[in-house]
Amino acid sequence: MTTVLDRRNDSAARPKTARAAATDVEAHDVAAVNRAADRQLYASRQKIYPRLAHGRFRTVKWIVMAVAFAIYYGLPWLRWDRGPDLPDQAVLLDMAHNRFFFFFLEIWPQEFYFVTGLLVLAALVLFLVTSVAGRVWCGYACPQTVWTDLMVAVERLWQGDRSARIRLDKEPWGVRKVFLKTMTHVSWLLIGLLTGGALVFYFRDAPTLAAELATGAAPAIAYLFLGIFAATTYLLGGIAREQVCIYMCPWPRIQGAMTDAHTLLVSYRAERGEPRGPVRKGPDGLVDWSARGDCIDCKACVVVCPMGIDIRDGSQLECIQCALCIDACNEIMDKIKRPRSLIAYDTIAKQEASARGITHEPIQLLRPRTLLYFAMISLVGVIMLVALWNRTTLELNIQHDRNPPFVRLSEGGIRNAYTVKILNKLHEPRTFALTLRDLPGAALSMVGANAGEAMQVTVPTNTLRELRVFVTVPREGLPKLRDASTNFAFEVRDTNSGQMTRRGTLFQAPPQGERP
Repeated sequence: MTTVLDRRNDSAARPKTARAAATDVEAHDVAAVNRAADRQLYASRQKIYPRLAHGRFRTVKWIVMAVAFAIYYGLPWLRWDRGPDLPDQAVLLDMAHNRFFFFFLEIWPQEFYFVTGLLVLAALVLFLVTSVAGRVWCGYACPQTVWTDLMVAVERLWQGDRSARIRLDKEPWGVRKVFLKTMTHVSWLLIGLLTGGALVFYFRDAPTLAAELATGAAPAIAYLFLGIFAATTYLLGGIAREQVCIYMCPWPRIQGAMTDAHTLLVSYRAERGEPRGPVRKGPDGLVDWSARGDCIDCKACVVVCPMGIDIRDGSQLECIQCALCIDACNEIMDKIKRPRSLIAYDTIAKQEASARGITHEPIQLLRPRTLLYFAMISLVGVIMLVALWNRTTLELNIQHDRNPPFVRLSEGGIRNAYTVKILNKLHEPRTFALTLRDLPGAALSMVGANAGEAMQVTVPTNTLRELRVFVTVPREGLPKLRDASTNFAFEVRDTNSGQMTRRGTLFQAPPQGERP
């Protein structure tokens, strides 16, 4: 009796037909292609060794870096006199008292719309800049770019420029290599600590917190966040670098919606550079440029790129528009005595026009897209200015007790309880008179004070004072309350300046049929 196993063995022993063999070969090829695709999809990171560029755009990046660091590290130490009872730090996010100080402006939690407006303005300005010149924010002013530039500069200081760093990584581990690598990472960690330290200074008085951090007397939360910020800076700026821009940042995917054919982008002018090839001199010692392009395929534009891309391949998601490739190419063009700007800021419209032989295509900075962004920026800016101009220095908030909504008194009157909050935004103490409006016959009393029609309330400098008050309508005044809920208002008035504000609320009472 033949078993299934016997049949399988017989089948395996029989020679395969030509069609079956071809099918196996095809399946093997497909599997090989899939394995190659998997290897490409999950390929490990190829380290980038950007060479130091020299030129106009590299100088601009150094200047922007210096200004950015001066602002970031120096801003917490600027002083701003706000009087004896308030912090004198110019920029301070005072979490303990729920306030944000920015020079002359002081933002309370209920005024968070100012922060929202600033964020909207920043986004619109970024949209406008992107529509005009692409990702110049990413190339010059983005914190990831600025700190990565600093980390690369430190690495270059210890390990040398591109060629020296490549040779060092290929060397076997030894005393020299361990020393250089260790000093590089120690420097990165110190930069991370300085970065984290500067950031926590924005949340508390900088000189005080610096002394506490140095002596070990700072709150544990300060050390925790300093460590988090330091580790984040070290990881993102020193280790991850371009991986953050390519894989973590959403802006490369979004910015495509803000650009068009008239956006200035770092571009390789292929109509001038192609066909490319090495420079070969003729018998007379001269180069014949008539039958070739200006690109000599030196790859200088590639080795200076912090993202490791070849700008000659066209517009790419990884390109941050830092223009270092322009500097590198211009340096080569000077050496071979060819015109500069083989790589330059250019528009797709101009390149298409050049391909058709049109040499005077204008750059259109004013177009519907940019005008729309500018109009939106102007609108939000005007709204912010009007809100700031009309910003009051006195605010009143009333909260009615809900449980119970009212209390019956033994003499037959009805009493309601309220929490009154008076916010004094001036940098000096103020005295206010608290009164009732539109509730005839009602008496006002406050916990810790005598009952009366008017009460004097002192609110310290830049402080929110919370009061517990009672509004009582006596028995003889109840007939005037036609409904179970009666509208009335609390009013506070500055006894010195006369500034006044009013806030409406309700007085709750039982229905007419249930009253005494």
